[in-house]
Amino acid sequence: MSTQYESIVKSPMLVKKRDYTWWMASSMASLVLLMMVLYGTHQPCSASLRHEYRLHGRPLYKLDLSWPKNNELFTGEVFGVAVNPYAGVVYVAQRGDNVPKVMVFTTDGDFLLSWNTTTLEMPHGIFLAGAASSNPTVWITDVGNGPFGHCIKQYLPSGRLLQVIGTPGKAGSGLDPLQFDQPAEIFVHDSGEVYIVDGDGGINNRLIKLSKELEVLWIHGGKGQGLAHFYIPHSVTVDNTQRVWVADRGNKRIQVFNSITGEWLGVWGSCFTEDAPFSIRLTPDKKYFIVVQLNTNQILLLNAPPVGLIGQCRVVSVIQLADEVKPHLLDLDLKTGALYVAEIGAKQAQKFTRFNLGGRFL
Repeated sequence: MSTQYESIVKSPMLVKKRDYTWWMASSMASLVLLMMVLYGTHQPCSASLRHEYRLHGRPLYKLDLSWPKNNELFTGEVFGVAVNPYAGVVYVAQRGDNVPKVMVFTTDGDFLLSWNTTTLEMPHGIFLAGAASSNPTVWITDVGNGPFGHCIKQYLPSGRLLQVIGTPGKAGSGLDPLQFDQPAEIFVHDSGEVYIVDGDGGINNRLIKLSKELEVLWIHGGKGQGLAHFYIPHSVTVDNTQRVWVADRGNKRIQVFNSITGEWLGVWGSCFTEDAPFSIRLTPDKKYFIVVQLNTNQILLLNAPPVGLIGQCRVVSVIQLADEVKPHLLDLDLKTGALYVAEIGAKQAQKFTRFNLGGRFL
């Protein structure tokens, strides 16, 4: 990036110099503040990695230091988040032994409830479907190798299991009955149609579209670097112009398909020379795609192309997180545009909000 956002740091008071010792101490303190301004670094308020980050490029998002209000509640590997903007709640999913699998917070950061379940072995992705309806459901993918793994589960917001997609405990590529091998993420469209990226390291490397009745409509797949082939497809999202965007992690690229026909439309790869895309979502204003990169601890904002054009990806803003944070998956509040990031390394979730000047988003 050619430009860097510079935080403005103001000293809370001015004190008259009294002696040379005081002057030296003041000078050193000023130097520290100057370095913070030049490098845009927000130092953590504790030994955790919670508040350390830098902004590069256009300053589009800033960290909400107050969310959540009880960060100590995170006790496992936080792998995913899902937002219900209509109810004003955020589902934070974590994995580990003897930890609640899902915790629910308000968008203001208050803890509401948590639930655990023995039906999940190695949960990987989480998605909230039907948020605008009176009956939203929580979908969680499971990449475990035990009797409940290799499938996708649908839960009520309270944690009650409703149904299972796939063949529990049996990895495979079959379509009737439907089988998965380490399904990474699911995206349920408002129409009820379902998009699944199947292959977080398993034998399958494919994108599947299911009907509302969970019948296979089309499929792309096969391990490889060719067009419409994948290597560890990790995340999927659908925009409002009939395009499906897949984070093809192992190939360090994003592939694009027509959501109706399944036709391959294009590829983005030039933005991911250093690290692969792990998660992808579109901002509510449809201007940017947000992509996380786990190994470089970055959140990228990419210009979203207009209808009928894929073109090449272009990074307009970067949030550089602290080392070892390891952002995994993300979600957005479709009302406010707030960004929530699940961070496996730091074992936490964080909220970023849009910069706002006089009621106008940048």
